[in-house]
Amino acid sequence: MKVTPLYDRVLLKRLEEQEVVKGGIIIPDTAKEKPLEAKVIAVGKGRIEGDKLVPLEIKAGDKVLIGKFSGTDVTVDDEEYVIVREEEILAKIS
Repeated sequence: MKVTPLYDRVLLKRLEEQEVVKGGIIIPDTAKEKPLEAKVIAVGKGRIEGDKLVPLEIKAGDKVLIGKFSGTDVTVDDEEYVIVREEEILAKIS
């Protein structure tokens, strides 16, 4: 199934953080926080300002930072994604 975000929305795949064990303590998956880094999978056509369509600055393939509780979690073909508005993206990682 193909998902295409509308307007200024962006489809993201959270990137799993590398497990770092400090002092021999293993943190179970249920206690870990959601990763803040994500990869852009697809973007909408842009936001509407007045009667103009302004394209998004983010494009597919970019790595970005998002807030812990940003967006809406969705599952497509057993893969977990997050849909956010472009304004919810905190930074682009280069």
